[in-house]
Amino acid sequence: MDAGLYIAASGMLAQQVREDQLANDLSNSSTPGYKSDSSVQSDFGSILLANTSTGQSIGTLNTGVQLGSPVTNLTPETLYSTGQPLDFGIAGDGFFGVRTAQGVRYTRDGQFQENAKGLLTDGQGDPVLSQSGATITVSPQGTVPASSLGVFNVTNVSKQGENLYTGTLGGRGTGTVKSGELENSGVDPVTTMVNMISSLQTYQAGENAIQTIDSTMQESASSVGSLTGG
Repeated sequence: MDAGLYIAASGMLAQQVREDQLANDLSNSSTPGYKSDSSVQSDFGSILLANTSTGQSIGTLNTGVQLGSPVTNLTPETLYSTGQPLDFGIAGDGFFGVRTAQGVRYTRDGQFQENAKGLLTDGQGDPVLSQSGATITVSPQGTVPASSLGVFNVTNVSKQGENLYTGTLGGRGTGTVKSGELENSGVDPVTTMVNMISSLQTYQAGENAIQTIDSTMQESASSVGSLTGG
């Protein structure tokens, strides 16, 4: 296989992954408390080229590219007022805790609601937890004191979908819960769109390179066939 084909193909695959990542971020540009992802592009390594007759070094050839594991930007964003009594935002560091069927998960999305049992839950119906890990009851007036919600310090954070995270619990977070407010999404739509266009152009460049190499290989094969036939 031509090395150029492999390099171009690996670059295209990396850009496909990056496009999916950027598209997911863009679709969550209005999701409260959402945190954007980024991946560092790196090469697979290189091989040393040498003259087969003399052994003299010619140089190196890159063997392709790949994207590293996604890194989530957990920087707290600003809060905005909603006026809804069951909306909560954390000013500063920390996560809300919710009890799911898979265990306790953490989130920055404080768009909560009341279930049929009068408990405070997230959008998936999972109970929100106090600092002690207990469920939280909504008052007859449909309110919950901000101080009732736990703020958890979580390290080694990993996304689990539905704006939820797992991680290592490390006590109480330093942030302060604000009632009637939500945290802005960590996605800048304009920057994300620019990055998507750049990624698409890089993908198309790889596609053009493959078409050029393929055409050259076909011409070479035709030339060899003509010489053999003569």
